[in-house]
Amino acid sequence: MVTATKRFSLAEYLTYDNGSDQRYELVNGTLVEMPSESDLNNAIAMYLIGVLIQFIPILRLRRGTEIMVSGAQATVRLPDLLVLSEELEQALAGANRSLVTGDMPPPLLAVEIVSPGRDNEDRDYRYKRSEYGARGIAEYWIVDPERAQVVILTLIHGLYEEAIYQGSDCLLSALLPRLELTAQQVLQAGRT
Repeated sequence: MVTATKRFSLAEYLTYDNGSDQRYELVNGTLVEMPSESDLNNAIAMYLIGVLIQFIPILRLRRGTEIMVSGAQATVRLPDLLVLSEELEQALAGANRSLVTGDMPPPLLAVEIVSPGRDNEDRDYRYKRSEYGARGIAEYWIVDPERAQVVILTLIHGLYEEAIYQGSDCLLSALLPRLELTAQQVLQAGRT
């Protein structure tokens, strides 16, 4: 993972284009190159969209939408999947860039699919956990193929409460009470 040494303002980040298709997050003013997604991570994200579309209108499901979060300096994250509230869907309607700004309502759910490596684990388990909690995201799912688990974090009184699901454990989501999905189904992208 390459990290740029120049500090970027939010405005500079929003207009940054190096001519490549490389994805970046802005972390405390630093441009951080995001690794390419593995085929499994892409399959998991697509599988989750297929499942969630049974409960959530398609216009409220997002892949590739950025979100501004708290940081010492400008920080913009790129979750693998977001579920928007109706208010947030309306706030984004017609926007030139799919970016949830600080003055918009928070998403209802953010999903991160952990890529291999300590930096990726730290980012998804530690940093994004605190950033998404501070941003008021009601649920944060961490799908971790290497650890063979799905962690569902539910925001209660400003802090996330954690539940870990493995194997045939059925995921319990306050946002999706009728969801019937096991950790194994998610981790294997529905192949079981």
